[in-house]
Amino acid sequence: MTENIPKIIVIGTSAGGMQALTTLLSRLPEKLPASILIVQHLSPDSSATFLVDRLNKHTRLVCKVAEHGLGFEPGTVYFSPADMHLLVSGNKMLVVKGPRENQFRPSIDPLFRSAAAYHGGNAAGIILTGFMSDGVIGMECIKRSGGITIVQHPDDAEFPALPENVLRKVDLDYVVPLSEMSTLLEELMQRPAQQSLTIPADIRQEALIAERVMSNSTQTSIEDLEKAGTRTAYSCPDCGGGLWELSQEGTIKRFRCHSGHAFSQDSLLLGMSNSLEETLWVALRTLEERRNILLNMFQDETIKGNHRWANMQEERVEEMKVHIERLRELLSKSSAADGEHIGELG
Repeated sequence: MTENIPKIIVIGTSAGGMQALTTLLSRLPEKLPASILIVQHLSPDSSATFLVDRLNKHTRLVCKVAEHGLGFEPGTVYFSPADMHLLVSGNKMLVVKGPRENQFRPSIDPLFRSAAAYHGGNAAGIILTGFMSDGVIGMECIKRSGGITIVQHPDDAEFPALPENVLRKVDLDYVVPLSEMSTLLEELMQRPAQQSLTIPADIRQEALIAERVMSNSTQTSIEDLEKAGTRTAYSCPDCGGGLWELSQEGTIKRFRCHSGHAFSQDSLLLGMSNSLEETLWVALRTLEERRNILLNMFQDETIKGNHRWANMQEERVEEMKVHIERLRELLSKSSAADGEHIGELG
């Protein structure tokens, strides 16, 4: 491997990821001439240290929790902490809170995009088992930057939807089961490192925007977004701000707001659905509270003998009951539709 030009492997996974990672890492050699950085979707209260300790029991590679500002070394695995994004900037890691991407933190896309922007053809991206579509845009960035793209064969994945989504959207280099992936990686990492890298301008630009926003906790300037894309009529489901569709040479649409939230088209649709459902539940609660107040008014007027006013409140109670039943029916249908959509996205 050429000196000062490190090779980097970035891995993204979701549901079923720990078992897949354990299997893959257990078969890789101790002297693998590349650094491995991993993002797995985790709940905010998960312990990355516990998971890293588990990985260390099954591999000859050294596994660590990624730390902000440190460099990465060959033969070492770096695991993103819970509720923190993991990116690369040159030959160092950034471990930052930052806005969610695709409604996840950590998110796969920021890691893959930064690896593509800084390492181009010396980066390899791997997507393993999981749900949803986080990682699709990042994988396309690696492909367009000359890197290697690998996905676990959907038939081999415990949860095939994420590999299937990547396979559907990106022209991948390799689609293999875990049993073949370690041998493939060993062969690929023995190839000479690329001396000259040509990174698409839009990928480098967006990586710099995300790095600045996530590292400095500052909003993206409107000017930056105007240069990077076109403002849409959509609102960010996370913060309510305006969304820009970013210009790109690739085929996958992506959106970003000035607060830093970013979405693929699929994750934006799902985010909007979740936001709408939350609004409907608030409306339902408000209607039920209003119905209870009207019911109390009806009972009070009945006790007082004000039958005319009591009848008016009773009519309003029945009218409110109809609205509540309609809203409950709408929520039931919305939840069923979202479940089907999640199944499609994985």
